[in-house]
Formats: sequence, structure tokens, C-alpha cells
Amino acid sequence: MKRRILLADDELAILLTLKAILEIHGFEVETAASAEEAIAKLQTDSYHMVITDMKMEHEKSGYDVIRAAKKTAYDPAVAILTAFPMLGSEYKKEGAQSMLVKPMNTDDLLRQIDVLLIQHEDHKQRRGPARGGHASKTQAIKKTA
Repeated sequence: MKRRILLADDELAILLTLKAILEIHGFEVETAASAEEAIAKLQTDSYHMVITDMKMEHEKSGYDVIRAAKKTAYDPAVAILTAFPMLGSEYKKEGAQSMLVKPMNTDDLLRQIDVLLIQHEDHKQRRGPARGGHASKTQAIKKTA
């Protein structure tokens, strides 16, 4: 079972490059060119992870995507992607578990994604049955990590 990632970024070059890199490394990737499109996809499909750019339609569009992801029953891991790293932990307060700073070395990106997916699944298992009753899906995700 491939791990599914929703990737949201309004810069087409970054979107297509990251999609290609992730797919080459065994991920199934859906893309969204705006926060609005990402939120719509979150409501109609399920993902193991959401990676969203911070600045899209407005300065903090990424937070809109994060909040929408956190409201889903399948509870994906969430990372914020930005070229402008913020000081402090505001992104964590908004629900993102990690900040990915672009540009990024491919090996570092893949390592951080793998670590985040494993940590997130461990956290979900410690919490008990996943929201929406996806316990068997959680085990399947972990086996592919």
C-alpha cells in the first residue's frame, strides 16, 4: 500500500518537482495549487500526510489547510512548507507537526517525511483507535514505512 500525500503549493515548479521526487520514492501524490483546492481534496479523499506551503492565496493560507486536515476523521500527519522559516512554534500551535524549509536537499526531505509519518502513526496508536475507526489502516501504513 502506497503512502498518500497531499501536496499544496501555488508555485507550479515546486509542486511538480516535489511530486516527481516523492513519486519516484514510492509515494502516491495528489497536488493542489491553492489552499482552497487542498481543502476541497481533504474533504473528498484521505491522505497519510499533508504538506502545505504557507503563503498561497494570502500570507497564512497554509494554516487554513492545516486546520482542515485536523478536522478530518483520518487525521493525517501535517507539515508546513515554507521558504520563510518562522521563529517560534506558531506553526505547531496551528496543528502542523513539522516545518520543511525550501529549498531542501532530497535526502533530507525524504528522511523528514519518513520520520514524521512514523512518529504520527505511533502517536495515533498510543491514543487508541484512530478517529473514524481506521486502526487496521494505521497498521498497514506503519508496515510500509
